[in-house]
Amino acid sequence: MSDLDPRDELVDHLPAMRAFAISLTRNAATADDMVQDTLVKAWTNIEKFEVGTNMRAWLFTILRNTYYSSRRKSKREVADVDGTFTENVAEKPAHDGHMQMADFRKALGTLPDEQREALLLVGASGFSYEEAAQMCGVAVGTIKSRTNRARAQLAELLGHTDDDTMELTDDATMSVLSASKVASF
Repeated sequence: MSDLDPRDELVDHLPAMRAFAISLTRNAATADDMVQDTLVKAWTNIEKFEVGTNMRAWLFTILRNTYYSSRRKSKREVADVDGTFTENVAEKPAHDGHMQMADFRKALGTLPDEQREALLLVGASGFSYEEAAQMCGVAVGTIKSRTNRARAQLAELLGHTDDDTMELTDDATMSVLSASKVASF
């Protein structure tokens, strides 16, 4: 019997392995997958099998370990057949935000000082037009005008149109460019 290749004996245990797998999983398709996984593991690790020992016990041990490993793994996984969960946890790559922020900083630096100051006070810092006007010692209309011109110039420099959707990752940047903050005079 020692002249025989232990791989030849694998097929003899398939029906018993399938029955055991079905009893563990209670699902024929899953059981068939587990038996297949067990056979692959046994085949690739056949040198670990000691010829003359119980092949059936060795296979059942592999099958059992495969079952419990898959159970542990399934507890960490989330079923997401339609991709709903994945869509909600997806995150834009950080480099996109860094590149957009670098472009934004460069464009912001090209604005005249008065426009940049008004935009940063109203858009980024969240001050009202009245508060910003008081801080700068100018009329409210002047702050509104400077802010509006600064936003328009930034949008032009960054290549944004009214139809574009903003995908900037920084809330402060979004508020600076947001046209909804501009009050009509």
